[in-house]
Amino acid sequence: MPGTSILVFHPYLSRSRANSAWLAAARTLPGVEIADMYALYPAQQIDADREVARLLSADRIVIQFPVQWYSTPPLVKAWQDAVLTRMFYLSYESEGRRLEGTPLMVAATAGNVPAAYSGEGVNLFPLEELLRPLEASAHRCGLPWSAPHLLYAADKLDERALRAAGDSYAARLGEWIALNAAT
Repeated sequence: MPGTSILVFHPYLSRSRANSAWLAAARTLPGVEIADMYALYPAQQIDADREVARLLSADRIVIQFPVQWYSTPPLVKAWQDAVLTRMFYLSYESEGRRLEGTPLMVAATAGNVPAAYSGEGVNLFPLEELLRPLEASAHRCGLPWSAPHLLYAADKLDERALRAAGDSYAARLGEWIALNAAT
């Protein structure tokens, strides 16, 4: 039974140096389980039974993905539709209620620089604002929301910066895990 379940929604994870660096660092932490969702569901047919069981066995949940066109990759939405709809609209008493109170953190990578995510930047909105639908979903499901862990210019980092990004992710996860330790 994992303490922290990291659900990675990257359609090309093997090509993502930044997400791979994050995951390598996360694997050094005790009680962390990583699920490569695109490897599990290449046809985007979510096994809701499996995913409900994964969520209910976790003390904490991390959803990790690259930002694509100001949103999540499509598999995140398919997962939400299959899993969260079932848990919170179809089987609330037996599933959704049991998940409530489980802390949630989003970890997202973006290809552009921080300045691009501003009112004056090419992307117009701060990245945190673009993630608000996930925050609203967490609120609706009773999952305590933590500030997202974000990495900008993810595809432009050299090896040293990638190591630093991994170290930063592991440190943030470690702090978040300690803060949200199950009693």
